[in-house]
Amino acid sequence: MKSNVSYIPAKRVDPGMNVGIYCRVSSNHRNQLNSLAAQISSLTRAVSHVEQWKLADVFIDIASAREDAPRREFERMIRECEAHRISVIITKSVSRFGRDTVDTLEAIKRLKAAGIRIIFDEESIDTKEIEDDLLISILESFVQAENESRSISIRMGLRTGAINGKSGNYRKRLYGYIKNREGELIIEPDQAKVVRDIYRWYLDGASVVGIIKELAEHQIPSPSGKETWSKRSVENILTNEKYIGTVRLIDPITQDREYVIMDCHPPIITEDEFRSVQEEKKRRSNIVRDENGTHRKSVKYSSKGK
Repeated sequence: MKSNVSYIPAKRVDPGMNVGIYCRVSSNHRNQLNSLAAQISSLTRAVSHVEQWKLADVFIDIASAREDAPRREFERMIRECEAHRISVIITKSVSRFGRDTVDTLEAIKRLKAAGIRIIFDEESIDTKEIEDDLLISILESFVQAENESRSISIRMGLRTGAINGKSGNYRKRLYGYIKNREGELIIEPDQAKVVRDIYRWYLDGASVVGIIKELAEHQIPSPSGKETWSKRSVENILTNEKYIGTVRLIDPITQDREYVIMDCHPPIITEDEFRSVQEEKKRRSNIVRDENGTHRKSVKYSSKGK
């Protein structure tokens, strides 16, 4: 008896697609590391929801958006994709993927040339479904909005720090001071003596050029370590209120108001000395402002050879 045999082709098993997750944070501070953990967790869940996807690798960079900041994992991700070990890259957002629009588009171009699909989760952008021209337009708009938002956030943070007295700019180091373990400014004795000498020499009649000669004769290096002081360095010392312990910050948003902290750190000179120098500077100035406007004096100040 002849048997009827039916041919049933073997069922093709889809091996699935290898997916890579890319995450980046700008520092290893606790809040940034918490953000990193949240990124990885969220994107891992997104991968698990697609049956044909298999998580193959996670690429993590802890690096700033500066152009010179290394992103070793990002480069490794590119190499893995170009070697066809990864088929899909999923990342949190455009801003986490590239440093700027040009950087982002260059990376996308390389990955698309290798046949890689890229998904930006937060913006719901999938390079498989969007034409290149439209993709460029969308990315540029997202990056611009991101940069504007970041700029506003930074300025707001600076204003808050200025208002509550916690801004790091209040304790920005300058010649004559060093920072202790708590980040507070404390007097550096040798440099403080130089500051006091500069004020004394000026009040004794020395010009800025004369003070530079005095510093050279005493073989005192400049704040930057050079043998010769610049006029700007001397002028900055003679006009900086931080030497009496007062710090002023300009409002980073409006630019039309000041935040002032007095007794912010130990003074090197007295307030009377500082005020005397400012008055002396006005007296020596070659610029006169009166009812006739602003004009130069007919006779310049003489430092009597100093």
